[in-house]
Amino acid sequence: MEVSQVTNVMEFEAIAKKKLPKMIYDYFASGAEDEWTLKENRSAFSRILFRPRILIDVSNIDISTTILGFNVSMPIMIAPTGMLKGAHPEGEFAVARAASSASTIMTLSSLGNSSIEEVASTGPGLRFFQLYVYKDRNMVIKLVKRAEKAGYKAIALTVDTPWLGRREADIKNRFNMPPNLTFKNFEGMDIGKFDKTINADSGLAKYYAGFADRSLSWKDIAWLKTITHLPILVKGVITAEDAKIAVQTGAAGIIVSNHGARQLDYVPATIMVLEEVVQAVQGKIPVFLDGGVRRGTDVFKALALGAAGIFVGRPIIWSLAADGEAGVRKALQMLREEFEITMALTGCRSLKEITRKHIAAPWDRAQITPRL
Repeated sequence: MEVSQVTNVMEFEAIAKKKLPKMIYDYFASGAEDEWTLKENRSAFSRILFRPRILIDVSNIDISTTILGFNVSMPIMIAPTGMLKGAHPEGEFAVARAASSASTIMTLSSLGNSSIEEVASTGPGLRFFQLYVYKDRNMVIKLVKRAEKAGYKAIALTVDTPWLGRREADIKNRFNMPPNLTFKNFEGMDIGKFDKTINADSGLAKYYAGFADRSLSWKDIAWLKTITHLPILVKGVITAEDAKIAVQTGAAGIIVSNHGARQLDYVPATIMVLEEVVQAVQGKIPVFLDGGVRRGTDVFKALALGAAGIFVGRPIIWSLAADGEAGVRKALQMLREEFEITMALTGCRSLKEITRKHIAAPWDRAQITPRL
C-alpha cells in the first residue's frame, strides 16, 4: 500500500513495518510479556457502543477545547514516545511541526533523540515535557528548568516505570540504540552511557535500570512541585485509589495510561478504567487517556466517559515512519475528521454536548438489555 492510499491511521503500520529494521519496528510495536493488554487496549473500545441522538441541527461542529487553560483545535494530542529518529530521520522535529500545524499539543519524551531546546526551536507550538524521576535529583531539576526556559507548558510525570516491563521482543532482538542515535537530553550528563556492546537481553532495560529511581513515591510529586511552577500531570494512573491520592498531592491532571501496554501485562485497557478514575477525582482536576486510540469514534467514547482529551502514540510513530511530517499531519487530520463525523452522527455540536448517555458500556448491560 502507498501512503496516498491510506484511509485510516491503522494502515500506516504496514507501511512502517516494511520500512523499518525489524529491531526498531518490534521496539515500537511490542508490549509486555503475553501482550494481552496490548490487544485489549484496542479491542476494549469495540465493546462500547453508541446511543446517537437524531434530528439535531449539526450544520456546525466545533471540536476546539482548552487543555490546562491553553486553546487547542481538538482534544486529540500527541503522547510522549521515545527514540523517534529511529522511525524517521526528522524524528521529534517532524512531529513537533505537525502538531503545531494542527494546533494541538505535542508531549516530548525525555528519552527523545532531539533535545528540549531543539524541539522548541522548530517554531511556535504548545508542548508538554514528559519526565522520569532519576536517582540523581539534580538531573531532574536541570531537565525541568530547561523545559521551563524553553517554553514547555506542563510536566507529564511518568509514574508506572519503577522497573522497565519485560518486553520479550526486545530481549529476542537484543535491542540496542542504533549507532547514529543518542538520547539528546542527557548529553554531557553523567547518567551512564547506553552500552551498545551489551550482547544479551535488552540494552534499553539495562540502561534504564542504571538511572531510574526505583524508590519513587508520592512524596516526590510534592517535591517536584517545589522546583517548578509548571502544572504536573501524573501519567500512569489506572485506579480510583491512586486517582484520589494524585488529587491530594496537588497534581494538575491525570493521564490514564498503562504505558502502551509495555509495563505490566494483564492490567485492564485504559478505556475500561477511565470512568472509575474520572468519578474518583470528582471534577477537581482533568483526566486524560492514552492507549489504543485509533479512530475518531474512540476519541468520542473517551470523552463520553469523562476524559478531557486523549493522547495518541503509536499512530504518530507509524505515520512518521511512513511519510515523515506529512504522514503525521495526515494522521492527525484523519483522526480529526473521523471525530467530527462521529460528533455529527451522535447529535453533538460541541464537546460540552457529549454526555455519558451517548454511549452504552459493557457494565451498563443490566440497564440496556431488553427483557424477553
